[in-house]
Amino acid sequence: MSMMRDARLGVRLLWRQPGFTIVALLTLAIGIAANTTIFTVVYATLLAPLPYENPDRIVMVWSRVNDNRNPVAAGDYLEWVRQSQSFDGLAAWTGRRVSLATGEGNSGTGAGRPEQVNARVGTPGFLDIHGFTILKGRDFLPEEGTVGKDQVVILAHRFWQTRFGGDEHILNKQIRVDGKPYTVVGVMAPGVPDRLDMNLCLPLAFTPDQINHDFHWLLIMGRLKADVTIAQANTDMVAVAKRIAQEHPRSNTGWSASVEPLKNNFLGADLVATLWLLLGAVGFVLLIGCANVANLLLARGAARQRELAVRASLGASRGRLFVQLLTESVVLASVGGLLGLVLTYVLMDSILGLIPANAMPSEPDMRVSLPVLIFTMAVSLLSGVLFGCAPAWQVRRLNLNDVLKEAGRSAIGGGHQWMRRGFVIGEFALALTLLAGAGLAVASLVKLATVDLGFRTDRVLTFSVPVPSDRLKGSEQIEVFYRQLLDRVRALPGVLSASASTGMPVRGTSFGMPFTLASRPVTDPSQRPGAGFNMVTPDYFKTFGIPIQQGRAFTEQDSAGAPRVAIVNDAFVRQYLSGLDPLKQQISVEQLLAGEAKLGEAVTWQIVGVYRAVRNAGPRGDFPEIDVPFAQSPWPDTTVAVHTSMDPESVRTSVAAIVQSLDPDLPIADVRTMAQHVRESLEIDRFQALLFGGFAVVALVLAALGIYGVMSFAVVQRTHEIGLRMALGAGREQVLRQILREGMTTALIGVGLGSIGAYFVGRAMRGMLFGVGAIDPVAFSIVAGLLLGASMLACAIPALRAASVDPMKALRDG
Repeated sequence: MSMMRDARLGVRLLWRQPGFTIVALLTLAIGIAANTTIFTVVYATLLAPLPYENPDRIVMVWSRVNDNRNPVAAGDYLEWVRQSQSFDGLAAWTGRRVSLATGEGNSGTGAGRPEQVNARVGTPGFLDIHGFTILKGRDFLPEEGTVGKDQVVILAHRFWQTRFGGDEHILNKQIRVDGKPYTVVGVMAPGVPDRLDMNLCLPLAFTPDQINHDFHWLLIMGRLKADVTIAQANTDMVAVAKRIAQEHPRSNTGWSASVEPLKNNFLGADLVATLWLLLGAVGFVLLIGCANVANLLLARGAARQRELAVRASLGASRGRLFVQLLTESVVLASVGGLLGLVLTYVLMDSILGLIPANAMPSEPDMRVSLPVLIFTMAVSLLSGVLFGCAPAWQVRRLNLNDVLKEAGRSAIGGGHQWMRRGFVIGEFALALTLLAGAGLAVASLVKLATVDLGFRTDRVLTFSVPVPSDRLKGSEQIEVFYRQLLDRVRALPGVLSASASTGMPVRGTSFGMPFTLASRPVTDPSQRPGAGFNMVTPDYFKTFGIPIQQGRAFTEQDSAGAPRVAIVNDAFVRQYLSGLDPLKQQISVEQLLAGEAKLGEAVTWQIVGVYRAVRNAGPRGDFPEIDVPFAQSPWPDTTVAVHTSMDPESVRTSVAAIVQSLDPDLPIADVRTMAQHVRESLEIDRFQALLFGGFAVVALVLAALGIYGVMSFAVVQRTHEIGLRMALGAGREQVLRQILREGMTTALIGVGLGSIGAYFVGRAMRGMLFGVGAIDPVAFSIVAGLLLGASMLACAIPALRAASVDPMKALRDG
């Protein structure tokens, strides 16, 4: 009952002091909302169970070589299904972009302009492993995983609603996928599938040529048996991989397998570290807010000392008064928590809108859930205890006799002044730590944005041509198609050059291939080094403005029947050809067979050129790359680049018309300028810098308000002293300098302590950033100067007020 009375008293006090209440509640609401918002993202991404049936039993199974995980060959997968004992089911799947023709009506039939959509291609049982349910129709039948019976499709619910208008009679209708008729046999129930990168699902059927052990292209998902652990499954799969290697030594020697939980299996270490650091950053914001509110409560407590002393004289124990003040603080924090929860919904929409596409896993449902509500409640109560302890501790140290005799200044005491200043020092230390982290993120972004990429980014348009593997038969058809396409594109007004390639700068290569140097043979195939493998037409280097450092570029004479030649990048030379003349080296690589999921015999390529360092792994760096003439290793699915003398977007419609004229079922997709590609490659860094910077600005404002509040309170409490000094001859400039000196001394102590925190935060962030160390002198100087400038401004206002005190009025009022 006493606690309820204390709570009601706390509510009445908040109501009677609207100025104090508004400032305190806004401070708390901002800190709690920031924490709740980031925790929502962290919980949904890293902590919450996946939204599948028995998610702990769903695993990914990878091929492993040289301690690196890889996709799986179809032959290995089929052997895993046959030999493994640990799974209720294993399914192979891959992502694919398919061409879907726009048709008349809801059925999607007809011969309109095609559009590219994302599809999941999985063996029958793939949806069942997830636990996805079918709203209409049925799942794939086992026999539909065979060639000739696989032209059926299941639609995602949202795609069915938006693309087909929720056609209730969609089942058994045909739609054209990659120019072929497919029968709709099902529509998935709404939910998780709608958040994944798939609009439709197709059955995966292996052709005889695809069943091999050397072309790794599949992702394998399994559901463990109820009594099998991941460790047991790993033991089982390692044994299976060893048996396969004994049966197929040429392709599988040195290869093994690993079983890993699906949860967070596709998350990069940098993203995980970023999320935890962001949670730490908003924790700093909340601590700064708590320190501010504690100072506000200390100031209010000083004004209530006589009231508390009277209550003590009437029989209230110091412990009773302590509990009352702590209860009032918890009430304040609870109301702040409710306001913070409301603000969370606004922040969530903003932050979700800022998260780059594909930066986060698709499954998590980013919403305020029960665990998030519990977290908010816990943070609110903890905040109440944290900032409530200071005024509650203050009342335990009151000199009641002095207070009742109205010897106010002795009751306030220097100790409480230092308590308030201690909170401000803590605020400045936390604010500088957060500002330094934000400064590093911004400095990293600036360096990434200004790094020399090694290629042309202006007036280049790129688009992909997702040619189905069975559309162009053989190398000759592929080469003829792209020769006609590029010839017509080059003929467009304003086009300077055009090229086709399977990879491109910033985006990387589509293939990674092991190779052997003729001068350094390797006996164990699994120990061969690897590099990106890119098939390019002769104008590739000209279109992207990539200079050749040594040797020559490709020409039209590097045709299918000519000697095989290759060009490597500077990273390849640095890593593999140190001390050798690259133009005298030959490399042996298994041949990629046009559009087929298998490898041919190894062929030898003579290196004829080396091109300068190009950022093929995004602006952060490069990796070794081998480029070969497209005519000598054609591939149906490419990226086309067009260099123009004008705005590259101006040729977009003409290029699409050319592709349509060559094949009416082919769309062009991923149409972007190179400048857009570069901007997109920096999205995660920009998001990181924006969030750290935003929270650091909030911390800066709160810290400045904290020192302003302390210095303002100090001036009010010392008005009589200031008036006396001025009456004895002290000038206004002396008073001004003294107040500023006291305030800046507090700020400098906080900056000094914050420098230590900044160093450790910099060390934690170092692996996530580009071109900066644990402490970046320029960035640190800027943020420290910004913080000290804000504190100078915050101290100047109460200092000017002190300097303008009328001595006679101050002595009379004192």
